[in-house]
Amino acid sequence: MRAVVVRTYGGPEALEIEELPLPVPGPGQVRIRVRAAAVNPVDVFVRSGIAAGAGMLPDRAGVGIGWDVAGEVDAVGPALVASDSPAGGAAFAVGDRVVGLSDRLDVPTAGYADYLVLDADSVAAAPRDVSFEAAATLPLNGLTAAQALAGLGLRAGRTLLVTGAAGAVGGYAVELAVAAGLRVVAVASERDRELVLGFGAELFVPREAELGAAVRALVPGGVDGVLDAATIGVRAHDALRGGGSFASVTGPATPPALRGTRVHTVFVRADGRQLAELVALVEAGTLTLRVAETFPLEKAASAHHRFAEGALRGRLVLVP
Repeated sequence: MRAVVVRTYGGPEALEIEELPLPVPGPGQVRIRVRAAAVNPVDVFVRSGIAAGAGMLPDRAGVGIGWDVAGEVDAVGPALVASDSPAGGAAFAVGDRVVGLSDRLDVPTAGYADYLVLDADSVAAAPRDVSFEAAATLPLNGLTAAQALAGLGLRAGRTLLVTGAAGAVGGYAVELAVAAGLRVVAVASERDRELVLGFGAELFVPREAELGAAVRALVPGGVDGVLDAATIGVRAHDALRGGGSFASVTGPATPPALRGTRVHTVFVRADGRQLAELVALVEAGTLTLRVAETFPLEKAASAHHRFAEGALRGRLVLVP
């Protein structure tokens, strides 16, 4: 099979496509024929060597890349029974359309490949009547948003500030928060005002504004929670009331817990049950899947060049 690997860290040119043996699923695992794999910031984190430099990867000859996949079950490992299914029902069978998250960094191959082996509890049935390309944009960003919101612990009726509200994580966060009964203040570029209000945000603040003052003018005393998808850090924390909750999606941008606030960094984990819940929200029209552009697998480097240019609304997707 073909797989994109990184042998020497660097720019997009570090992505090499190689012919490798077909992976074999072990107990409780499934092999997925990958039909689409989304491009995410964590892929750049791995490719560039930042993950290795931070001690999150051991020194090895090569590493796989790509977290988000959508495709079809191609083979199942031994002992995959009903209790192994994330939905608690029938186990996955060959031909099932699925989405999954490869959340390990230290792997020889990952989502940028023709085939991928995942634990069954990292996989869920794909949304019905949705393309593989669109479905591949859900796992990483949807789970990040859902797990960040869960960590904030806000009750219905509370106020939540979402930075980067037009982005992949931020967009899902707005929609999930609104569905949970939260009042959302969205931060994004002025050109994305109508987009994020369409996601259900009640209030809007341009990202260029003095955030603390602008948000407090709309919500006296500050918001109850912040989901910092744009990694603004202390600027976003200034909009938070004393004793409020703050969730950051990256460690370096996590601010100190000033004014009695509760601050945590979200390290997303694969969770097939939770992913199945997100799939149900997609099918109900609650969550919006967005594909910015597609590239063939062999053009992974071109996709990373495009990713570096920015100004994307939705995810780039590789199609093996």
